Amino acid sequence: MEWFENEQFWETFYEFMFSEVRFSLASQEIDQILKLTGIGGGNVLDLCCGPGRHSAILAQRNFAVTGVDRTPFLLNKARAHCPGVEFVEADMREFQRPAAFDLILNLFTSFGYFETRADDLRVLKNIRLSLKPGGVFLMDVLGKEILAGRPADTAWDPQPNDDLMVHHYDVLPGWGRIKVQWLLLKNGQTQRFEFFQNLYSGQELVMMLEQAGFTSIELFGNLDGDAYDQCAARLVIKARLACAKS
Repeated sequence: MEWFENEQFWETFYEFMFSEVRFSLASQEIDQILKLTGIGGGNVLDLCCGPGRHSAILAQRNFAVTGVDRTPFLLNKARAHCPGVEFVEADMREFQRPAAFDLILNLFTSFGYFETRADDLRVLKNIRLSLKPGGVFLMDVLGKEILAGRPADTAWDPQPNDDLMVHHYDVLPGWGRIKVQWLLLKNGQTQRFEFFQNLYSGQELVMMLEQAGFTSIELFGNLDGDAYDQCAARLVIKARLACAKS
């Protein structure tokens, strides 16, 4: 079983990953995304949608939304507060719907979960196949350059009711992959999980997207569209599929 198939992981850390604050930010993030992509309507794929915090906002704004995730626990959360949204339980390496979407989103560092980069490339090819001509793919991840500039590899995050979340990462040799360890101290009990994720620089992802068939690719340092430079908080990539030739 791969780490992301473990339902207990998502159940244990749900409140940490998807706090009320994160849900409250979804509307602003969608505002930023729509401005950055220039997409004003149509069909949207929220790939690795989790509990549907972005899917819900898009549906409220009259987009036709499809949310895809492979985690039943998260999909049940999404269905509970996103009526009218199509949710599909599927692996992102398998899901494709040819020329169906005007906009595809992959947010909150939901890329690079797999053991091989070939699987990551397979995901990007599925995304390209699923976009309509002229459609846009937007990805939001933690870039290699940002991680390299962080001053510490362990963070303590106090939680309500005197609970504590500790997260630590180790960069594996070659800077292509990280090992992440999360420790949750809650109600006097301790739970610990570790997982691995592929790590990409901006230019590495540009090359992968080109290999997947994209030709118009831009890098940004946040959802506001600022430069991807030494001040960047995130690695945001916008890739547009070429329009069909007349």
